[in-house]
Amino acid sequence: MTHSDPVLSELQRQLAEFQAGRLSLHAFVQAARQAPAALLSQLPAAFGEVWHNLLDRLESSALFAEESCSFSQKDLIDSLQLWIDKAAQRLSSGRGT
Repeated sequence: MTHSDPVLSELQRQLAEFQAGRLSLHAFVQAARQAPAALLSQLPAAFGEVWHNLLDRLESSALFAEESCSFSQKDLIDSLQLWIDKAAQRLSSGRGT
């Protein structure tokens, strides 16, 4: 899915690259932490809190060799995708902040 916001489109592209194994977890998280500063300023504060929490949990998931009930990378990736989609909806509806 492409988004009208260029930052969201880039986050979407990077998430797809990470899922496909073409971007390391570290590189994805580093880029994901830096990219959305301007984007987050257009969204309610809760969006930033959730985004950073998901990234923290994704980084923590790298400490486990196998899926853990607390740190499922697949579930975290699904949650990041949901966050991107919800942010796009919020921005397109004009209800950013």
